[in-house]
Amino acid sequence: MEKLDPKVDGATPDIVEQNAEELKKLFPEIVTEGKVNFDALREVLGDYMDDREERYSFTWNGKSRARRLAQTPSTGTLRPCPEESVNWDTTQNLFIEGDNLEVLKLLQKSYHKKIKMIYIDPPYNTGKDFIYPDDFRDNIKNYVELTGQTDEEGHKLSVNAETSGRYHTDWLNMMYPRLRLARNLLRNDGILFISIDDAEIANLRKLLDELFGEENFVAHVIWQHSVQPKGYVDIYSVHHNHILSYRRSEDYEVCALDRTAADNKSYSNPDDDPRGAWRSGDVRNALYRPNLIYDITTPSGKTIPPPENGWRWSRETLAQKIETGEIVFSSDETRIIRKIYLEDQGGRAPETIWFGKDVGVTRKGVSELKSLFDGKAPFDTVKPTALIQRMMQIAGVKGEDVCLDFFAGSCSTAHAVLSACKGRFVAVQLPEPVNEKLPHGKAALELGLNNIADIGKERIRRVIKKLEAEQAEKAKEAEGKLLGTTEDAPSLDLGFKVFKLDTSNIKAWDAEFDDVEGALLSAVENIKPTRTEADVLYELLLKYGLDLAIPTEERQIAGKTVYIIGAGALIVCLAKGIGLDVVEGIATLKEELKPEVMRVIFKDSGFDDDVIKTNAVQILRQAGIEDVRSL
Repeated sequence: MEKLDPKVDGATPDIVEQNAEELKKLFPEIVTEGKVNFDALREVLGDYMDDREERYSFTWNGKSRARRLAQTPSTGTLRPCPEESVNWDTTQNLFIEGDNLEVLKLLQKSYHKKIKMIYIDPPYNTGKDFIYPDDFRDNIKNYVELTGQTDEEGHKLSVNAETSGRYHTDWLNMMYPRLRLARNLLRNDGILFISIDDAEIANLRKLLDELFGEENFVAHVIWQHSVQPKGYVDIYSVHHNHILSYRRSEDYEVCALDRTAADNKSYSNPDDDPRGAWRSGDVRNALYRPNLIYDITTPSGKTIPPPENGWRWSRETLAQKIETGEIVFSSDETRIIRKIYLEDQGGRAPETIWFGKDVGVTRKGVSELKSLFDGKAPFDTVKPTALIQRMMQIAGVKGEDVCLDFFAGSCSTAHAVLSACKGRFVAVQLPEPVNEKLPHGKAALELGLNNIADIGKERIRRVIKKLEAEQAEKAKEAEGKLLGTTEDAPSLDLGFKVFKLDTSNIKAWDAEFDDVEGALLSAVENIKPTRTEADVLYELLLKYGLDLAIPTEERQIAGKTVYIIGAGALIVCLAKGIGLDVVEGIATLKEELKPEVMRVIFKDSGFDDDVIKTNAVQILRQAGIEDVRSL
């Protein structure tokens, strides 16, 4: 029975190794003794290699380290917290508490190319305290220290003062590895939205051009986030933020917005056209085209001269449009009219200026938060849910598409997804302590919320309660017919699973030379004593690349607990005293569940003896289960 190696199986994918393997597949001739020969790679790429010292590039102090940081595997895990969750057994929504860099690494297998939309509202580079100083040596340890915002000596870890000389580079070094990892999670038809202000918009655009490719830029949106005058009379009153959007690939298509009454107000049907309402359209060519300059003869023989630049169509095309009725003559036959029919119009093309009256302003976001927290606002920079739902519509989010927000803050994205009755969310937030000196920090503490992650979780709980009450009211109005059971009503996922970042549940081999015997004895039981079976189970889901919301069934076989994950894709038994009756019971699951591939994992110390362990492998192989491992 093959054993899971904590050094290999306990880490996230090695991105450098994966990149090298992809290169080897494309160009096998560049491999020398198992390594990539860059001289050979240069020869293969020829003119596509740019080795000039002076060339256009976007660089800063620390970029190489930031790249390495993105490629360094994580040895952490995500521990389940059912007690902080809502409807744990049925929900597909996730809230993950922890450093988003480590969390993004942990999600690389389970959510690779599975995210439809990412929206993030990262820390703006205001020159104030910074909460994401990444430690290249041990980021998990660093995260634990960061929850208190001080190091072992009590020094602040988060200063990013504008006078430091690294004002822009610190912010870029924080953003680069996170965006690089996030791109891996987007589906080919997925899209990324990022909010930002004027301080870093130029640098963010260059950074995204590099990571996503200039060809995958979609739009630069100006969002009117405020309508209240502010500032002094001698400077501008800033009323906007920026939203940049990039697609993963050309598979993404911009989805149109719904048409409103205002969009349709210019359509009417004065001549009782059987095709319905229409409006007139331009018949002139925008550019001078000699071949499109010709006279039109009306039904009564009158002549209509061409416009200065010519008509929009050739003679033949214009004749066809007259025949079909798309082009008609005015009553006095002095001009032609092009009919644009309302029935031919799809949705409305998204525009690059979003007004507060349409998608909300920051005050609207704060108002939504207050309505949930008894008139108090425990968070200050709150995005309105309508803003995020506009992005969801443009992204084409539907059904169970996943929306990821790894700077979740007060969880406006989760709120927007729940209220939209479509999609599922994955929210990630650092448990950054609230600032008790600020009004929103005081409000949070009065509500018993000590950090931003707690604010987000509590907001989601309250949104769920609000939606449940609305459901009950609608059911009452429908005379007891529950919303979600009718054909035209959506089925709501009113719940979320909470996970928290921590070190791996599996002990790494780290023997002390003065206590080798003790180290060997402790290695027999290689799961940390404070960790539960559920902790280990979800770490295995991450290592095997399975969705954290995948259906999990708990079954008793010969008195031992067996976990059936994904209808048999993975079977896990972490019990002690495993006998052949347990193994034979697991073997029958292959025929019962009929999964394409079934993997089975036991705890190495769980078998009664080595004979049973050896026979277990043979019994399972006879049942067609080849992948059998222990930990």
